[in-house]
Amino acid sequence: MRISRLYLPLPLQSGEMLSLDEESAHYLRSVLRLKPGADLVVFNGEGGEFPARVLEAHREGVRLDLGERRARESESPLFTHLGLGISRGERMDLAIQKAVELGVSQLTPLFTEHCVVQLDGAKQAQRLKHWQGVVRSACEQCGRNRLPLISAPANLDAWIGAQNGTRLILHPVGGISLMDLPRPDGAITLLSGPEGGFSERERSAAIAAGFTPLRLGPRVLRTETAALAALAAIQTLWGDLGGDCA
Repeated sequence: MRISRLYLPLPLQSGEMLSLDEESAHYLRSVLRLKPGADLVVFNGEGGEFPARVLEAHREGVRLDLGERRARESESPLFTHLGLGISRGERMDLAIQKAVELGVSQLTPLFTEHCVVQLDGAKQAQRLKHWQGVVRSACEQCGRNRLPLISAPANLDAWIGAQNGTRLILHPVGGISLMDLPRPDGAITLLSGPEGGFSERERSAAIAAGFTPLRLGPRVLRTETAALAALAAIQTLWGDLGGDCA
């Protein structure tokens, strides 16, 4: 039977009797539906994890008994930073969720010329909080003990100028294939567009800033598919999906 995992942004210690805050307690009772005596795994995003057991679970509160810390890690040896053109609703959530599962190290949502989502200050903060929740839930599901950073949304033009190392921009009709690239000796920055793709000006600006155009086969992929296909291919070639992490 699958053991539930719970992210708690708290200092954790082996042998601790831990009382959960209202939000975490509600999630454990109403979403995970765990009862007293149930086993689970707790982590705080700093690496490692703790086996735990539910001592109490009722409306007045939830208490856990933490076991001995385990040093298990599941992070990819390849650092990947995904710059992702902001798309609507479920498409963006799906791309973020699956990127976390595929081992992405950092994500930055990007405002682009063809971006159809408009976020003012309050909405931007609300959406970032929502995306952070998507990241936490994905880590709970897939077994990661460290949360990838999701940065505040940025303007594409400012963002591309601040990147370095191996930089790749997904290009539906041009560019080179991954098999033509040498193994990177550091981090990889991957740039993927929104629903309408990048404008010619944006694509040219990224290439001028050092991004290499990358194609993913003969078919045009949707925004949520393209970023995930690229991450999966990169992790297979140089990360930990191919079984060779050298």
